[in-house]
Amino acid sequence: MSVVIVGGGLAGISAAIALREAGVPVTLVESRPWLGGAAHSFARGELCVDNGQHVFLRCCTAYRGLLRRLRSDHLVEVQDRFDVPVLLPGGRKARLRRSRLPSPLHMLPALAGYSPLPVADRLRAVRASLGLRRLDPADPANDAVSAGAWLAEHGQRPWARQALWGLFLTSALNAEVDDAALGLSAMVCRHALFGRADAADIGVPLVPLEELHGGPALRRIAEMGGTVRLKSKVEAVTTDPKVVVDGVPMAADAVIMAVPHEAAARLLPAQALPDPLPWPELDASPIVNVHVVYDREVMREPFAAAVGSSVQWVFDRTAVSGLRRGQYLAVSLSAADRWVDMPTAELRARFVPELRRLLPAARDADVRDLFVTRERRATFRQRPGTAGARPGAATRAPGLFLAGAWTDTGWPDTMEGAVRSGLTAARLVRRHLEGVRDR
Repeated sequence: MSVVIVGGGLAGISAAIALREAGVPVTLVESRPWLGGAAHSFARGELCVDNGQHVFLRCCTAYRGLLRRLRSDHLVEVQDRFDVPVLLPGGRKARLRRSRLPSPLHMLPALAGYSPLPVADRLRAVRASLGLRRLDPADPANDAVSAGAWLAEHGQRPWARQALWGLFLTSALNAEVDDAALGLSAMVCRHALFGRADAADIGVPLVPLEELHGGPALRRIAEMGGTVRLKSKVEAVTTDPKVVVDGVPMAADAVIMAVPHEAAARLLPAQALPDPLPWPELDASPIVNVHVVYDREVMREPFAAAVGSSVQWVFDRTAVSGLRRGQYLAVSLSAADRWVDMPTAELRARFVPELRRLLPAARDADVRDLFVTRERRATFRQRPGTAGARPGAATRAPGLFLAGAWTDTGWPDTMEGAVRSGLTAARLVRRHLEGVRDR
């Protein structure tokens, strides 16, 4: 029994390793010259640059399990407790830090003491957090409305929605709060912020993403006896099932399509697809990163959020990138429709002054380099009404399965969702193969 996996992102990697652990022969086919999908790195002069700033939370158990299987879990660092510096214009700072209290009280002191909000808005935020904890993320009614509308109904004024809830939800869902689906927003808040006390502790890579995911995955799959074919183009999939790779049919007992929804819809046979096909409703939402290299240190924190600014999050990439002199910061912009087509010169003219407003030390520093990375289709657009368009792992054709963070994982489109989807697809493939053997 053999399985072909199309797509070498975290979903495909997770499925391949899970199937090899079960003794199933696997061939992983990837069109690019690397594994890791959207979480990859590239060289720029002396720098090793990640295409985006990928962090995770302690509650991301499937993703952390993948790192253990890749033997790269020692290459990340997780906070002792959730702690986010918040930058404000003029060099002012605030902080969101969980207390030592047990759940569900652990975040309440942070909300009550959050200085960017007036005291009355902090109290309203505490009440809203209690209401969010009671919502069922799986209730279809909660997918029909936006988080912003619900928060407004529960006393969260525009500044509170931007300066507090936007910090969490925009980065988690790659959507503005007023555009984000309430169900997924409730899932993030219930599971991460108001679940276990340590659930939201933030983990960051200590090495470039290629060293964390792609390289270790390539070595681990080969070590386990699997096959990886890079720079190989899948042209079609049939219900036999067969995968046509670079013009040559490759027979398989099962196929996992671990690719974006547009590619899956294009490659899968019509018999495997629902009619009508709802996946186009998922659309895509961009992420933009503005990378700035200074001649000196301008920020001491490893990362920080920002409010009252077009900057959302900023990460210190100096050590990870290999920079020997100065400091390299990456500004991460989620829900970046307004930025994704803006020329680099205009982004520079916008964000260099913004960083000076937030970081007093940047006012006297010289910018040695500035460049931009754009992920135009970073995630699906996680807006109201999209839950019903996310398919399960099984298709209408026996032996053909789906994986990817866009499928119905119960999680947002994140690294955790991608890994969970791969594990689900692998489990269904094993069940399918057992049925084939029994016939």
